[in-house]
Order: sequence, then structure tokens, then C-alpha cells
Amino acid sequence: MTWLRALREILRTGLAIERKRLEPLVAIRAAAGVAIVIGLALWLVSPVYAASAALGAFSAGTATFQRSWRPRKVIALAAGAGLAAGTFLGYVAAGNVATFLLLLAAWSFTAGMAWAAGPTAGIVSTATVAAMLVTITLPGSLAQAVEHAVVIFLGGVVQATLILLFPVRRWGAHRDALADAFAAVADYARRLRHDPTAPFDPGALMTAREAAAVTPLQARHRPPALHGTRGLAERIRPAVASLADPALGAPAEGPQRDRARELLGAAADVLDAAARAIRRGTRAEVPPRVMDLLRIDDADSDGEDGGALEGAARQAAVRLAALLREVLEVAECGEQRASRAEDGRSAETPFLMRPTLIRVLPVVLREMRRELRPDSTVLRHALRLAVVAPVGYLVGGLLSPGHGYWVPIAAVLVMRPDFHQTYARAVARFAGTLVGVALATGVVQLTSPDAYLSGGLAVVSAALSYLVMRTGYAVSQAFTAAYVVFLLGMGGEEWDQTVPDRVLLTLLGGILAMLAYLVYPAWETPRLLDRLADRLAANGRYAAAVVRSYAKPSAQGFADVRKALLDSREADADWEEAFDRAKQEPVRHRGLNRREAEDAAEAIRALGRAAMLLETHLPTRDGPPVPGAALFAEAVEADTAQAARDVRARRNLEWDRVEEALDAWAGDGGGGVQERVVHRGAELQLRALEDLTTAVDRTPLERDVDSAVREHRARAAEAGQADRAEKAAAGRAGRFGPPSEPGRERDEDTDPPTGSRP
Repeated sequence: MTWLRALREILRTGLAIERKRLEPLVAIRAAAGVAIVIGLALWLVSPVYAASAALGAFSAGTATFQRSWRPRKVIALAAGAGLAAGTFLGYVAAGNVATFLLLLAAWSFTAGMAWAAGPTAGIVSTATVAAMLVTITLPGSLAQAVEHAVVIFLGGVVQATLILLFPVRRWGAHRDALADAFAAVADYARRLRHDPTAPFDPGALMTAREAAAVTPLQARHRPPALHGTRGLAERIRPAVASLADPALGAPAEGPQRDRARELLGAAADVLDAAARAIRRGTRAEVPPRVMDLLRIDDADSDGEDGGALEGAARQAAVRLAALLREVLEVAECGEQRASRAEDGRSAETPFLMRPTLIRVLPVVLREMRRELRPDSTVLRHALRLAVVAPVGYLVGGLLSPGHGYWVPIAAVLVMRPDFHQTYARAVARFAGTLVGVALATGVVQLTSPDAYLSGGLAVVSAALSYLVMRTGYAVSQAFTAAYVVFLLGMGGEEWDQTVPDRVLLTLLGGILAMLAYLVYPAWETPRLLDRLADRLAANGRYAAAVVRSYAKPSAQGFADVRKALLDSREADADWEEAFDRAKQEPVRHRGLNRREAEDAAEAIRALGRAAMLLETHLPTRDGPPVPGAALFAEAVEADTAQAARDVRARRNLEWDRVEEALDAWAGDGGGGVQERVVHRGAELQLRALEDLTTAVDRTPLERDVDSAVREHRARAAEAGQADRAEKAAAGRAGRFGPPSEPGRERDEDTDPPTGSRP
């Protein structure tokens, strides 16, 4: 992408307004926390103190809107504690500029490294840097610094208390995540009716898995409908895909295809009913006609209805019907459903564990250590923060001693580990600030508010900022900017003292953030080959694990399949995220163009899909083994691991071991339907690997053409240099006379002047 197109996309994204479901009750509750803190501080102390105290309540309320599966009250308390710590250390060190700058750099670096634990940790940690920079009032002693830190923490305590006393849609985010997983599989089943090889985005299933991990305290209070049902969606997805695929399921045309379409439609209806039941916590009914369509009886096996499902297609249909019967219990019984085993295990199996905030600290530190490498995006982001925050503080102090901290705050809050988000947020923050201060200025001029009215206007602005927080960064920043203007007005500052500085210093902070990324970028484009290689290796391990489970069915083999599937999903998600970022960056990959990347990703997706189709027909633990599958599984794992290294080195890919193993494996059906299914799946895997070769390999003709192109460019460059040298010589001749010929120069040196005597 060129810089011009990248900037256009940045403007479009930064100023975009998304249609999201608003949460007015949550916004009102968070604004009430801000109102309580401001009101108490105005009543008991002073307006200046109230302006300082409101920082903790507003920032803690903002933190509760970040995406996290922990209880919101815990997030509010953690944010309040972090804000208090940053405020205390900032006030203690503010008396000495050198000490404060060193502390600010170290704190900013740590906040940047917190992105290793996830976006929520990174965003909340960045807010603590902003709290350290805000010096509305400067305590004169250590006791006063402690007092201000305690007041900031109380803001978080107030928000947590309100969440505890007035819960809004408890477990709502977890319900939505699980319901979205069922809805995604339902949509997939409907698309398979018309496109048997339709792609599926596992993002909803991955989100549901993240939401399913709970702490021991959460597990004791989790609704029954949220326990153990996610595994059904996980297992239904390969079942519907296998039924629809012409290679392993129903034929492309004929009565069996019609029957498969009926089953897929019925499955979608049941999954949608389950999604509604889980989302609302109520009962849902499935129409009787859907129940009839799901009945796989003996008439189907005998073919009496003319639409008999045979072989692998029938196996997939029977498995799908059994899974949907379990889903019907969710749809029909709602919250009264007894918790079932997750992923087919016993109900006593431990739930997915999420460590508490105290026990998560070693995990976060371990993730930070993993990111301490030169090519780490998180490390580069942390280093940019560590430099930008002190530099912005110095520059802001020189330009506006009273409000100079707005420069580093604006820079720190818009900075993200990737290019596009940083630039888009910088544009959105400036645009939102411009609109917000204009609106606030108009209101101040019309009303001339006192301290109490300014506090009320600040609370209203905070509520509106919370309400539209998920609709767009520019919109929320408009109300946040108005909130700051009203808050400072409550502290005694006139609007004409704050508005110009607010706009100009915010613009300067955004520019500083943009320049920091240009000076020390973390482009995703150069790492695309590594991401592609990781995805290939992970999907190769998944494909090999599935085939190996046919060779020797066992509990350990099924566990290996599950682990390999999760690893492949994570690698797929990393690739998709990296590729999306790379498409928005104004740089190009010199070894992998966009078409090659898309074709390669599609081939690897086909490899994973072939493995997923086979996962539907995995034998039971006491099922008959398929001996030929063992050699093929080893070949797939070995060749894909070698191919991943070849992709990184831009070498041609070879699948000799896979081809030899498939040739040696007759797959003539001696093992029955099971062997025919797995052999057909192995053929699909080899076809996907060959498509990958076509996508990224360079044939001898391509290498010759590339060599000729490089030679042509080298000659053109040499010719260009010669032309420039001739033009330079001609220019010199125009200034000092025509150039003389070499022989003529020697004649002039030896011949005497005209008219002279020898």
C-alpha cells in the first residue's frame, strides 16, 4: 500500500462511527461513580481537590469498558490501584525534573511491556502513565502525596461498589460469547447448503473458549447454561462440514444432497434457538418440523425414502443428530439444563482455569520476558513509550508550563503497537478534541457555570463518553475533551486559558506519536514469511495428529488432536492479524507479494479443513486401527516442518515423503469405510500441499525470468549513471568551454603558439 492510500485509510478509520449496541445502564452507573466522587470532594474539600479526585473515578470507569472476561468490579479495583500507584510515584518525584523523567521513562516502558499480557492490560497500564503525568495540584509533602493517591484509589473503589450493588446483565459478556459461537456455526451450516466448501472463521469459537476460562470464585456462581456447552459447538462444526463436503460426505447432486441440505437447515435452526436461549437466559422452542428433519432412522439406512445417506455421509449425519439432541436440551430447558461434560468429558472434569489477579503476575512477567527480543512488536512499542513520554513532557513544559502534560498524555494514549491504530487514533483524538472543546466552550459561554454546575456538566459529558465509547474513538474523545474542559473550569481555570492549549497540545502529542513510529517502526510486513511458516507448521501438526489417531486410537491421541487444533487456530489468527496489518502498512514485502500470500493462506486453510473433515469420523478408543495412516502421518509432520523452514528461506517446497507414503498406502478399502475415509482425507491433504507449492514456489522459468529482470535492471542503472555523467560533463563544458579531444590536448602541449618561431 502506498503512503497516500495508507493515509486515506487512516482518515477513514479514525473518523469512522460504528453501529454498536449501546449500554445506557452501564454508562449511567459509571457516570454515577464520577458524580459521587466529585460531589463528595466539592462538599467536603474544594473544587480543585474535586478535579483531582475525579481522575480516578473516570479512568476506573473507562477501564471497565475494556474487553475482559474478569468481573468488572475487579477491573475497576485493579485500575484504581494502578492509577493510585502512578499518581503517588509521580507526585513524589515531581519535585526533581531529572528524577521524574527517569521514573516516567521506566514506568512508560513497563506499561508498554504490559501489552504482552493482552490489550486490556496494555490499555489500563497506559492510563496509569497518564495519571502520573497529570499534576493538577502538587502536594507539598509525602503525606499529601499519599492522600491524593488514596483519593484516586477511592474512585476505583466507588466504581467497584456500584458494580457490586447494581449489576447490569450479570454474565452478559460470557453469554454473548457462547451464543455467538452457536450462531456462527448456524450461519456456517446455512452457507454449506449452497457452498459445500464455504470457509469458516473460528474467531467466535476462540472467543467462547477465552470466556469459558474462569477463576474458582467465578466457577461457583457461573450459570449452568455456560458450563460445558461450548464443546458442542466445537464438535458440530466439523460434523456439518463433513456432511456437506462432496469428497467425504453427500454427493454433489442427487437425493443424498437434498437430504444433506435438509439436515444442514435443521441444524442451523436448532443452533439459532440455542443461541437465543443462552443469550437471554430463557427457554426457546424448536418447531416440530425441525425435529422430524433431524430424525435419522432405519428408513434412511435402507433407502426407502429415496434419499438414503450412505457411508461417511451417514456417519456424519448420525453424529450431527446426536450432537443436536444435546443442543436441544439447552434450547428447550434454558437455565434449568444440568451442566454436561465439556468436550465429551465427565462433569467432574476441572473447568478451564483463569488465574486470579495475584497469581497472574508470574504469568505476565513470563510473557514480558518472552517479548524481550529485538524483533518484538511489544518491545518496540515499550521503547517508543519510554522515549516519547519524557520528550513530550519537556516539550509541553516549554510551550505551556501550566498544561504541558497534555502533550505526553495525548501521545501516550494514542500510541499502539501497530502502525494503523496509532495513526488512526491520533487523527481521531485530534478531531474529537477539536469538536469537544468547541462544544464545551459554547456551553461555558452561554451558561457561565460555577463550580457545582461545571461538575454537573462534567458528569454529563462523562456519561456520554461512556455511552458512545464503543461506537468510535473520535466520538468518545469529543465528550472526553468536553469533560476535561468542564473539570478544569470547576477547578477555577477559565475556558480561554485551557481551550487553545488543549487543541494545540493535543495536536502536538499526536504528531509526536506519529513521528515516533516512523523513527522506530515495527512493521508487520517483513515478518509475513515467518507468520506463514508458523501457520504451515501448526496446521501440519494438526493434520498429522488427526491421521495418527486413525492409526492408533487412544485417549492420548484424541488429546493430541485437540491441542494441535488449538495451536493451529492460534497460528491462523496470528496470520490473519498480521496480514490485515500488513495490508494497511505503506511498505512492501520483497519476497512475498499479496497474491502469493493470499494463495498460500488459502492452501494452508485447505490443509486444515481436510484435517477437520477427518476429525468428524475419528474412531472410538476401541475402534479398529488403520495401519497405513501411521506412515502418512509421520510424513506429513516431517515434510510440513521442513517446508516451514523452506518458506522462511524462500526455497522451493517438496513433499517427497508424503507422496511416497500415500503411494505405499493402497487404501483399497480393506479396512472398511473407516480406511476409505481417512485415505480420501489424506489425498485432500496432499492436494492442499501441492496447491501451496504452486502458490509460493518459483519454477525454473520464473527463476530465469527473475534473473533476467535483475540483469536488465542492473544494466539500466549503469546506463543511467553513464547518461548522468555525460550530462554533468556537458554542463561543465557549457560553463568552461567545449571539451577538447585527447589528441588535441597533446598537440597544444607540444606545438608552439601561432606566429612564434621554432
